[in-house]
Amino acid sequence: MKKLSKKSIIIILVCAVICVIIPVIILSTKKPSKKNTEPQGKLILGFSQIGSESAWRTRNTQSIFEAAEQNDIQIIFDDAQQKQANQLKAIRSFIVYQVDVIAFVPIVADGWDNVLLEAQEAGIPVIVVDRQINCDESLYAGFLGENGYEEGFAAANYLVNKCKARNSTINIVEFSGTENSSIATLRAEGFRSVINKYAKFEIIHSEDGDFLRSRGKEMMDRIIKENNGLKLNGKNIDVIYSHNDSMTLGLLDSLHSNNINRWDTIIISIDAEQKSIDALVNGELNCVVECNPNSGPTLMSLVKRIAAGEKIPRVTYMLDNIFTEYDDFSTYTPRGY
Repeated sequence: MKKLSKKSIIIILVCAVICVIIPVIILSTKKPSKKNTEPQGKLILGFSQIGSESAWRTRNTQSIFEAAEQNDIQIIFDDAQQKQANQLKAIRSFIVYQVDVIAFVPIVADGWDNVLLEAQEAGIPVIVVDRQINCDESLYAGFLGENGYEEGFAAANYLVNKCKARNSTINIVEFSGTENSSIATLRAEGFRSVINKYAKFEIIHSEDGDFLRSRGKEMMDRIIKENNGLKLNGKNIDVIYSHNDSMTLGLLDSLHSNNINRWDTIIISIDAEQKSIDALVNGELNCVVECNPNSGPTLMSLVKRIAAGEKIPRVTYMLDNIFTEYDDFSTYTPRGY
């Protein structure tokens, strides 16, 4: 056998060392699979919010961040800026990052099946927050939010009681929320489920204001300009039913700027932000149905349970109240949003 040179021996030894070290480096730097590993350190929640279109939405986001801090849960946050495409992108980024749980507020009800299937295949549970979606329920763990149907139902019940003594036709204008959003659909359905029992109630106009204050003012401005006051197609507007406070405050802006006294027009709103309660106390509104934005503590409880392998309820509703012109506000606690 030919004797190896000293240089050849050194080369062989270096190659051997490299063959041992490289696999060790690869194994030590490879991120562990979520399916085979328990969460290390803080739980990580990927959360996509639809935007910050109102004081209610801002408070909802704050509540979630406050509760996350109190529960030592890290949040990777995305503001979708009212675009579903941004939310789909965000959820896919959460999947790539391998967060422990995903929660999101869906802008609209449809179009989530594919991305939720991707999350399911990655082993990441999903909680739908605030607005409901139309898809296979097996693709998400549960829903947390308000009962939009009951909110509309409560608004209509107030109206029926308010108008008991009236026998003439009652003309209603509806400022609806974002088209194809579950909450707008449910608030409309809940309202109609009551008033449709009475022939005297008639919705003479319904329009999508996208839950925005600017749109509420724009719609009211147009109605006033085209009809020379609180009328529509020659009919007096007896009731305005607004799906959220932002649009309601916008329509009040319009009444003020156009020097319109609403007289006997009944105005009903949903959310119960501080400014709408102030307007109620000042006699500018008649009824405000609460939509509770403080879902953070409940969400964090659900996140911890689901990360621990527990099942959570299919539906968890927040508790809401109703405020009317007949309430005593002398001991009222400010909303804080």
